[in-house]
Amino acid sequence: MAKSVNKVILIGNLGKDPEVKYTPSGTAVAKFTLATNERFKDKEGQWQDRTEWHNLVAWARTAEIVGEYLKKGRTVYVEGSLRTSSWDDKESGQKKYKTEIVVNDLVLLGGGRDAGSEEGGGRSRGAAASFDQRTPEHDHAAATTITDEDIPF
Repeated sequence: MAKSVNKVILIGNLGKDPEVKYTPSGTAVAKFTLATNERFKDKEGQWQDRTEWHNLVAWARTAEIVGEYLKKGRTVYVEGSLRTSSWDDKESGQKKYKTEIVVNDLVLLGGGRDAGSEEGGGRSRGAAASFDQRTPEHDHAAATTITDEDIPF
């Protein structure tokens, strides 16, 4: 069988604050929307803007990072894959479909509208990522001076 690829790469802004819930086993799940924009000229030569909305879901540690650091308006880079699920609507009996992007990699970009003076940038890859954007506190008493002899080359 030939190799296939299911990969999505997006850079966009969050449409609203993420919603984080936990499975009965304690695994975090974050759902959020991302807006991407494109600008093009129409037949009359006028610039038009088009916004596309994407539904995203993140799991485990990545979901926790989403809940902690992402807010409406924040710019992010996302890599993931498409997942489509279906179900029968209880009221109408019609088959319904939902397509989401399952996040595999997330990079925080810029400050977003609500980030203020926070550093913008951080990366989460998969569930094993460790992430903390706080500025480290320096213990000036424990600080040592580095000399040329400390450098190994």
